Amino acid sequence: MCGIAGVLHGSVSARALINSLQHRGPDGIRVEDLADASLAHARLSIIDLEGGWQPLHAAGGTVVGNGEIYNYLELSDQFALSGALTTGSDFEPLLHLYAQEGPAAFDRLRGMYAFCLIGADGRTWLVRDPFGIKPLYVLQKDGAVLFASEPRAFLEAGLVKASASEPAVQELLAFNYTLGEGLVFEGIQRLAPGAIVEVVEGRLVPHGRRPALPAQPPRRETDATALVRRLDTVLEDSVRVHQRSDVPYGLFLSGGIDSAAMATLMSRLNAGPVTAFTCGFDAPGARDERSKAERVARALNLDWREILFTEADFWEVLPRVAWAMDDPTADYATLPTFKLARAARGTLTVVLTGEGSDELFGGYGRYRRALRPRWLGGRSTEPRAGDAGAVARWTAQAQAPGGLSRLQQAQWADVATWLPDDLLLKLDRCLMANGLEGRTPFLDPEVAAFAFTLPDRFKVRGRYGKWLVRTWLEETCPAADPWARKQGFTVPVDAWIAPRAPDIVSRIARLDAIAAVRTPEAVARAFAAGQGWPLLFYAVWSQIHLEGADPVDALATCVGRL
Repeated sequence: MCGIAGVLHGSVSARALINSLQHRGPDGIRVEDLADASLAHARLSIIDLEGGWQPLHAAGGTVVGNGEIYNYLELSDQFALSGALTTGSDFEPLLHLYAQEGPAAFDRLRGMYAFCLIGADGRTWLVRDPFGIKPLYVLQKDGAVLFASEPRAFLEAGLVKASASEPAVQELLAFNYTLGEGLVFEGIQRLAPGAIVEVVEGRLVPHGRRPALPAQPPRRETDATALVRRLDTVLEDSVRVHQRSDVPYGLFLSGGIDSAAMATLMSRLNAGPVTAFTCGFDAPGARDERSKAERVARALNLDWREILFTEADFWEVLPRVAWAMDDPTADYATLPTFKLARAARGTLTVVLTGEGSDELFGGYGRYRRALRPRWLGGRSTEPRAGDAGAVARWTAQAQAPGGLSRLQQAQWADVATWLPDDLLLKLDRCLMANGLEGRTPFLDPEVAAFAFTLPDRFKVRGRYGKWLVRTWLEETCPAADPWARKQGFTVPVDAWIAPRAPDIVSRIARLDAIAAVRTPEAVARAFAAGQGWPLLFYAVWSQIHLEGADPVDALATCVGRL
């Protein structure tokens, strides 16, 4: 819902940080200087449009937060807080609960959030939701702790030099994202998903991490009908609380079953037609989802809008995405996501999406491969290519606790790596750059507790992943064709790059950022093999974020004038 920034135990004003985050909070900026802290908030108004401004003060404490606490109404009722509340903000109950319980209050939250809380007890906390849906970055400098929703806040304030970490760049080129708490920018740290960190005299003191998934083996259940009914109840409840908003909401609808599930439940829970946006491609080799999305939209009486993504859009959107992704991911799904967000802006403020379903319910083909014995083609889910150091770091971050099934181990690895470091980062940056909030009902603690401990055969069965979700959707929205073979999402970036590849190779191979990690021969081989997209993205990104170029000029440096 916003951008946040702050300086703890330092002399710099948070005003120097928040100005670069105005795109995250187009409704206004507020800055407060407190004793030993300066806090700032750029607001995208979602709940309590008049009274929900931050920094927010209550029960002797102060909070500045990004995201939504979906169970704020239940917390208010459960702890009889209504009489003490002075606003309708979803963050105010947190301050009252902290006054009663201290940091144990953080365990009660259901939502997506990153916040700084200063309690009446004088303790200061930085907290991030367990899945890492909302970002938070930290810089320790001159005895102070500085935090912000995006690393650009530190760079544009001149607090850290824009230099790249070679190991992080190797991760980006190997996996299309960077791992864990490290960052491409040296000196800046990502707060880990689920982290609870106390700030004590300018030092970060970790108080553990709340895991996104229960470390429990599969349950022993066999009644498919009962599980389908429970799935319906759990998902409906999650979508219901994720719809809490005082501004217009809708969804992004692809041709897949995840967004169809969201559309089915939103249609059930809303009296009028739900607004849905779909992006399609008219290009050879592209997966165009518009026809499948239209069938679902007609069956559910959605207010459906289709958006076409063309080759011209590719070259126009690429530098804008590279600017938005200051913490880079070279996932080409950023491109249609950005255009969808730009199309929805002005009609919607909140967008529900299907991120997390594959990870929780076993949707990826690699999960089926992980379950096969090796003599039938089974293999582990760790990356098979890339810099050896990057693969080792991925393996360490992906390590699952003992006692889980092989399928759960693969799911755990994705929730620890690919999900927060790529998919959720993409969603946050592409939507917030366009003044939209993205919400992910599958990534809810109640849904996760139900889904992750399902018996393996209710996730993967035969050639089908997400078996239980497909079975439920067959009953609730057969127009979604839930048993159709899953197709990988593709954007025809290589087809659009190919005609310009020789010129691009000669241009980007000379750039310092590319030369530091790839020889000219390696650059040429990548483009000749149709694998030049990550290098092109990084080249454009480096010109913007390392060299300070305007996005349009950055693209021209890499591909010439279009």
